[in-house]
Amino acid sequence: MKARFKYRFYPTTEQKQSLARLFGCVRKVWNDSLALCKQSEKKPSSADLQKIVITQAKKTEERVWLSEVSNIPLQQSVADLETAFKNFFDSCKGKRKGRKVGYPKFKKRTNSQSARFRIGGFSFKNSGVYLAKIGIFQPIWSRELPSEPSSVTVIKDCANRYFLSFVVEVQPVHSDAKNPSIGIDLGIKTFAVMSNGEKAESPSYKKLDRKIRKLQRKLARQPKDSKRRNVTQIKIARFHNRIADTRKDFLHKLSTKVVNENQVIVLEDLNISGMVKNRKLSRAISQQGWREFRTLCEAKSEKFGREFQVISRWAPTSQVCADCGFKWGKIDLSIRSVLCVSCGAEQDRDQNASKNIEKVGMGNRHDSKRAQRDCQTTSVAEPYEASRITAPSGR
Repeated sequence: MKARFKYRFYPTTEQKQSLARLFGCVRKVWNDSLALCKQSEKKPSSADLQKIVITQAKKTEERVWLSEVSNIPLQQSVADLETAFKNFFDSCKGKRKGRKVGYPKFKKRTNSQSARFRIGGFSFKNSGVYLAKIGIFQPIWSRELPSEPSSVTVIKDCANRYFLSFVVEVQPVHSDAKNPSIGIDLGIKTFAVMSNGEKAESPSYKKLDRKIRKLQRKLARQPKDSKRRNVTQIKIARFHNRIADTRKDFLHKLSTKVVNENQVIVLEDLNISGMVKNRKLSRAISQQGWREFRTLCEAKSEKFGREFQVISRWAPTSQVCADCGFKWGKIDLSIRSVLCVSCGAEQDRDQNASKNIEKVGMGNRHDSKRAQRDCQTTSVAEPYEASRITAPSGR
């Protein structure tokens, strides 16, 4: 299986100028290719695009500066555009799963910049990495590469940070797990409640989020293309990066712990695109990274030989008692614990849902219909029934 290893580096002033020239050429080739595709009745092939926007363009006075950079990242830019069109067409035809992929867009200078080198365009020299027609970079090697990389991508993000991203082949690691299975219920304040009783609190992003919103109001008042506006944009990007780095560190540590300790990991398929339509919770939901956590668990399960399962979003995990299977029905989000009238057990809402997620994923479901027939009590819990519902607590 393939994996990415990302390292930060600090280029010199001359190297920054060379990278800016490289990013500009790659961006221009992409935009020229996309403009040509829009003008043509039939989409040109990748070979025809390379011939027009690279080979022939270098011979003109307007694009002669394309010869100052390596030809490899320019060809990869056209290949990436071909992949973007393929994903768009497959999404329109229903061949691609997930959300609809939009039509390729033009690249901007203010967005994140990248250029990809395949084998032949980069090499290792001592402790540095040589990129064709640019020079040698000294990345911060936080860990060793497990194998020879097949490609390297040089990245500059919106906060002017530089990274080298290597694609390498990683062998799966098989090890014994402590627990046979685990179910995980994802939330906002308590990010993950697990069926074994453990809880993982999400980092607080409120302080950084307030600073971002304050700077965004300031940005709206500043004139476009002004120096102060550009400085404000960089400040906003840095705060966004701090939130993203904090979230990524938390999700990596939690997913690694979950995968190492459990043989079967069961999550619930959440309708995140529908949940963010709630304007009161959309910002908090977007900051949690539920989908990223699912992706990390799935990738690490494949790496460590674990089984990863996702149950249907329609499974009534929060409406059924995990002990006896009695279905009490839908309850308000403010109600955090329920006293089951069938078995008398007091169930924490999130803990009960995580146990049901594990049972559904493992195929050990209760006979809820039989439990409902044996009990004469109404299935829906009402907030005023103190004997069944305990005091609510914040989530």
